[in-house]
Amino acid sequence: MINGSIVALITPMNSDGTVDYASLERLVEFHINQGTDAIVAVGTTGESATLPMKEHIAVVKQTVKFAANRLPIIGGNGANATAEAIELTKGMQDSGIDAMLGVTPYYNKPSPKGLIAHYKAVAASTDIPQILYNVPGRTAVDMKPETIAELVEVNNIIGVKEATGDVSRVAQLRSLCGDDFLLYSGDDATAREFLLAGGNGVISVANNIVPKAFKAMCDAALAGDAPNAAQIDEPLRGLYSSLFCEANPIPVKWAVHKMGLIEDGHIRLPLTELSEQYHGLLIDTMKNAQIEV
Repeated sequence: MINGSIVALITPMNSDGTVDYASLERLVEFHINQGTDAIVAVGTTGESATLPMKEHIAVVKQTVKFAANRLPIIGGNGANATAEAIELTKGMQDSGIDAMLGVTPYYNKPSPKGLIAHYKAVAASTDIPQILYNVPGRTAVDMKPETIAELVEVNNIIGVKEATGDVSRVAQLRSLCGDDFLLYSGDDATAREFLLAGGNGVISVANNIVPKAFKAMCDAALAGDAPNAAQIDEPLRGLYSSLFCEANPIPVKWAVHKMGLIEDGHIRLPLTELSEQYHGLLIDTMKNAQIEV
C-alpha cells in the first residue's frame, strides 16, 4: 500500500530539450533523503504530454533504477487514446514500477461508459496496480464517484487521484468504493483537509520543493493531528497558489532550478519558461516556506 507524501516529479531537461538524467538521479536522491514516500514518474508534472512514448518509458525506467527499491515508483500511463495508453502500459510492464497512474482521456471528453471501458481495457493489459486520475481542470471530463465505483471490482484498479479540490468527495468515494480503495489528493491547497477526511495520501506538485515539510504535514494529518498539520501547512499555502500562477509545471520547474536542484530549467513547447512578472511572487512564497533562494 502506497500512502502519504508522494511527489509528482518534474522531468529535468537540458537546454537542448533532451532529458537530463544526471539531474534526475539527484532529484531521486533528494526525495529519498527528505523522506518522500513515493515518486510519480512522468505524470502531468513530468511533462508526459510532450515526451514521446519511447522517451517516456525510458525516463520511468531510469527513475526506477535510480530509486533502487528504496521507495515506490508510480509510472504515468495516461493517454487520450485507449490504444496508446495500452501500448504505454505494456512498455512499462517490465520496468519494475510499483503502480501506474492513468489520467482520464483528455480533449475527447468520453462519457462515463467510455471512461469505464477505457480503464477496464488498460487494466486488462497488465497485472501492475492501476491508479485512476481525475483532473477535470486539465482534461475537460470529470470522472464522478459513481463512475469510479463501477471500476472498484477490477482486481488491479486500486485507487484514484482526485484533483477536483472537492473534499466532500472523500466521503462519497469511501462510501461507494470501500475502505480498501486508496484515495489520493491531487490538489495541494486542500490536501490537508482531504487526509483528515480519510484520504490515504497526496500526489503533490509542491512536494518537488518542500518535501520534508510536506511529508511532516501528511504524517500529522494521517495521524489525525489536525492542529499540528495546520501549523505545518500554513507557511506552505502561498506556494500552493503561486505554483499555479502559470500552467503546471512551468512555475515548479522554475522553482526547482532556482533551488539549484537541476542544471537547467528548460521546459518543452508549447509551454515556455516562467514569465518574469511572476519571479518575485515565487521567490516571496518560497522564502515564506523557509526555502533558501
